[in-house]
Amino acid sequence: MTNSIKVRRVGACMSMAVAMSFASMAMAAPDQTTTWNGKVAPLATPWTAEVSPSNALPEYPRPQLARPSLEHPQWLSLNGLWQYAPSDGQGAPPFGQTLKDQVLVPYPIESVLSGVQKHADFMFYRRLVNVPADFTAHGQHVRLNFGAVDCDATVYVNGKQVAQHSGGYTSFSADITSALRPQGPQEIIVAVHAPVDGANVMVGKQRLKPEGIFYTAASGIWQTVWLEPVPATSLAQLTFTPARSLDAFDVASKLQGDSLNATLHVTAYADGKAVGEASGPAGQSLHLAIAHPHVWSPQDPFLYTFKATLTQGNQRDDVTSYAGLRTIAIEKVGGRNRIVLNGKPTFLLATLDQGYWPDGIYTAPTDAALKFDIQKTKDLGFNTIRKHIKVEPARWYYWADHIGMMVWQDMPAMPTDRNDKLSDADKANFRADVTAIVEQLKGETSIIGWIPFNEGWGQWSIPAAAELAAQIKQLDPSRLVDARSGANCCDTKGDPHAGDVYDVHDYQGPGLPSPDAQRAAIDGEHGGLTLGIPGHVWPNTPINPYGAVKDRDALNTGYVANTSVLRDKGIPKGMSGSVYTQITDVEGEHNGLFTYDRKVEKVDEPKVRAINEAVIRAGGKP
Repeated sequence: MTNSIKVRRVGACMSMAVAMSFASMAMAAPDQTTTWNGKVAPLATPWTAEVSPSNALPEYPRPQLARPSLEHPQWLSLNGLWQYAPSDGQGAPPFGQTLKDQVLVPYPIESVLSGVQKHADFMFYRRLVNVPADFTAHGQHVRLNFGAVDCDATVYVNGKQVAQHSGGYTSFSADITSALRPQGPQEIIVAVHAPVDGANVMVGKQRLKPEGIFYTAASGIWQTVWLEPVPATSLAQLTFTPARSLDAFDVASKLQGDSLNATLHVTAYADGKAVGEASGPAGQSLHLAIAHPHVWSPQDPFLYTFKATLTQGNQRDDVTSYAGLRTIAIEKVGGRNRIVLNGKPTFLLATLDQGYWPDGIYTAPTDAALKFDIQKTKDLGFNTIRKHIKVEPARWYYWADHIGMMVWQDMPAMPTDRNDKLSDADKANFRADVTAIVEQLKGETSIIGWIPFNEGWGQWSIPAAAELAAQIKQLDPSRLVDARSGANCCDTKGDPHAGDVYDVHDYQGPGLPSPDAQRAAIDGEHGGLTLGIPGHVWPNTPINPYGAVKDRDALNTGYVANTSVLRDKGIPKGMSGSVYTQITDVEGEHNGLFTYDRKVEKVDEPKVRAINEAVIRAGGKP
């Protein structure tokens, strides 16, 4: 969402009656849903009451590397109640000590679903775990996996440090076999430092003092924690990159343990039938040709499944995975640079999706909730999502892959007000975090492009955008890079003249940029029509008046009129995409197509879908 200083305002023109109406909406009380721990949710979603210590996000968290199958994975979820205590950051870990409070993992400590509902800069998590005996049978090793911990985590098992990780948006794991006791409960302690915007780290839109377009912090463990048994040498990652010819995948693998004499065999399946296989030394690229290839697209999100076997001596590691065949590129179409999907011009009609929840903040209450936003975006006729300044759990991308949504993936920004105060170490850490995010997500079919900077937030210089674009392109040449979304927003020299896309922001807009000699053109943010719904807004947040409309009829009319401009003026200029702000309200922003609690769809779905489909059809013509 655009920085409030840069947004077009209509508040000065808004009538007093409309202003009073919005104020009364903001004060309307939400429902009084009680959570698992007896606390009342500030604003409940349809899934809030379903969450309990016995069913906290129980789904397997890593669908692209499952053992031994997606249907029957061998693993142990550690989601649930952990002991918890805030800390001053000075004391030693509480080995052997019972902590007085509890937290429901994996919900951030500031969320009502966590049971804590309060921020701490430093904290300890503690849990006693009985590791199943068969996890260590036949020479197997036990790995402890974390989807994400915000921001810095140090992990101990039975008093021994087994992992230290920095970065609140990336996964990490540790081999804890040597730290395990022969029998009895195993003590796991996680020490966390969560400075939020008190340090120059990737923080996204989290703020210790949320206001306007910045929101409540999400600290501590906020994605699934689990144990799984693996061979001494095992697969850590499989990445399937479609060949430009759309008839094969290039398979890259990363290993844990000694790779000496290890081999990898991969078989591809289409609807259960084998359609290709490849073998070779583990850790080296394999070329996996596909018979009768079937491409992935939003209209037909076909996915291949894979069975991979890593063999070393008499040990083997069997995993399953999936991926789609699709390419994304910039090509000349009618003499202009356009985005092409699978070689065909395609208009990327997107919503802005910030991934916030009133009950779980950064963490969706359930997997059904996680799927909901993506499915409703598809139902409304969009074909793309801009995942805004946040990285999601692997299951979010799983649903995007399967439902059929293309994704612009933002990098979470550093604090927005310190561009000239960043040290060389801050910049190096940001570059390293960008690399880690790209490496983690580059196997996701739905992701078609990367955005390192939004409107210059955390961008220490104009050339920095070009530098990061080049860094990302070297890591992943198969996708597009939008070097800076909103190149027009923060100063007259904001365009880095780099990457694959020229991207403007225009509220209410839409902006109508033209492609240049090297890049396609999109409007990276526009719209933002504001309508608060009584009883469905975040408590104690004033309605931001920009883009205000008086009722749902006006919102529908405004959306259709705004989007029609893309069809009638943008596409004739050669535009390749747009991003409407936004799919749901978020805290103090009430410009969503749905309310923040996901209980009210503010727009008429058939009307929105009709104009959206008309834009996509028009944008698909040569």
